[in-house]
Amino acid sequence: MGDRALKSHLIGALVIFAGIATPAAAQTEFPFERDLVLEARAMRGSKRLPVLTVEANGQAQIDLWCKRGQGQAVIAGDTITITIGAMKDEACTPERTQADDDMLEALAGVTSWSARGDVVTLNGVKTMKFRAATN
Repeated sequence: MGDRALKSHLIGALVIFAGIATPAAAQTEFPFERDLVLEARAMRGSKRLPVLTVEANGQAQIDLWCKRGQGQAVIAGDTITITIGAMKDEACTPERTQADDDMLEALAGVTSWSARGDVVTLNGVKTMKFRAATN
């Protein structure tokens, strides 16, 4: 095989490798205006899972196991700060009420985020993984 053919094959292999490697790379833009569903099991007696939606202006909708409300997210690069706003309580079991309180504390303690495919990870006092809803 001549030098020119060898270079052509090597370039082709690099292009294929780059195409394979790219999807595994971390996402650089926050997935605004998408429902992010917490990767967790539904609690006994309910199919509901926490959902976080952040608009491009930072307005956040927070739907937990029982509580629902608004918040504000400030995102710069891979850093994120979430301020919890007023939450509306719904009738709930003590277990789900405690889970909501724990989740609100974890959201308020978030300091960074990363994304890989449809999975968004929020890091801080606790690491939480969310999956972007596909429906």
